[in-house]
Amino acid sequence: MDWIGITVAALRASVGPVAVAYALAGLGLNLQFGYAGLWNYGHVVAVAAGAYGAAIPLEAGATLMVGVLCGVAAALVVSLFLGVAALRLRLDYLAIATIAFGEIFRQVVRSNWAEPVTGGVFGIQQFARDFFDLNPISEGRYGWGDFSFDHRSLWLMIVGWTLIVIGVLAMYMLVHSPWGRTVRAIREDEQVARSLGKNVFFVRLQSFMIGSVFGAFAGVLLAFANNVNPDFYSLILTFWVYTALLIGGIGRVLGPVVGAVVFWFLFQWFDGFMQSSIAEGWYGNLLQTTDAGPFRFMLLGLILVLLVVLRPQGFFGDKDEALLDAS
Repeated sequence: MDWIGITVAALRASVGPVAVAYALAGLGLNLQFGYAGLWNYGHVVAVAAGAYGAAIPLEAGATLMVGVLCGVAAALVVSLFLGVAALRLRLDYLAIATIAFGEIFRQVVRSNWAEPVTGGVFGIQQFARDFFDLNPISEGRYGWGDFSFDHRSLWLMIVGWTLIVIGVLAMYMLVHSPWGRTVRAIREDEQVARSLGKNVFFVRLQSFMIGSVFGAFAGVLLAFANNVNPDFYSLILTFWVYTALLIGGIGRVLGPVVGAVVFWFLFQWFDGFMQSSIAEGWYGNLLQTTDAGPFRFMLLGLILVLLVVLRPQGFFGDKDEALLDAS
C-alpha cells in the first residue's frame, strides 16, 4: 500500500479550497453554537444562500463585487427570516425547526418552478469567470511532487485563507468585545441577562445573522470551486461542519479552522486507505470498491464517537463550553 501517497493526498485535501470553505462556515457556526448556544442545524441554508445569491447575478452578467454582496445579502435575509421565526423556541425545538428549514430551502431551489432562476436539479454552472480572470498566477501546477495544486485551486486557496485570517481576527474582536461578553452571558443564564436590561432575542438574532455571513462567504467559495448544485447543500453539510467544530473545540476562535483541517485530512485519508486496501484484496470478497465510501464514514464516525466520549471539548475547547442546557 502506498502509505505516503495516501497521506500526501490527505494533506492536500486538508488545506484545499473545500477545507477552507468548511473552516469559514465553522467560524460562523462557532459564534452561533459555541458562543451564543444556539442549536442551529440549518447552517447549510446560509451556505446555500450565499452560493445561489452570488451565482444567480453573476450568471446574469453582474460584476464580481455585486455577486458576492448579493450572496451575503441573501444569507442575511434568510437568516433574518429564520431567526425571527425560530429563535424564541426552546433550544431542542430550534434544532428541529432549523433542520426542517434547511431541507425546505433545498427542495425549493431544486424545484421545477424555480428552475428558470436556480437551475433546478442541474444547478448553475460556469459563472465564476470574472473571479478566475483576476487570478495573477500563471497556468500550471505549483507545489512539491504530489503535494501540488493547479493555478485555479491555488487562487481559491489564497483568497480563502486570506478570508480565514480576516474572519479569525474579526471573530476574536467580536467575542472579546462587550457585545461578545453579552452573548456569552445570555448563553450561560438568559434570565440574569434579562434582569440586567439586555434584549436577549435581539442579541441572539444578531449572533445568528453574523454567523450566517461567515456561512455566506463559505458558500461563495464553494460555488467558485465546485459550481452550484442543490444536492450538495443537504443537511449532511451542516453535520460535517459540526464535526469539524467538535474536533477543533467549541467556543474557541481557532477551533473551527483546526477542526476543518483535521476533519478533511481524516476524511481523505480514510477514503484513500479503504480504496487501496480493498483494491489489494485485504478483505477478500467481503468488500467491493463501492464499499469504500460507506466504510470511510464508519471509520470517521468511530473517531467522532471516541472524541465525544474521551474529549468532548475537542483539541482546544473547554469542557464546560461543550455542555448546553436545552431548557
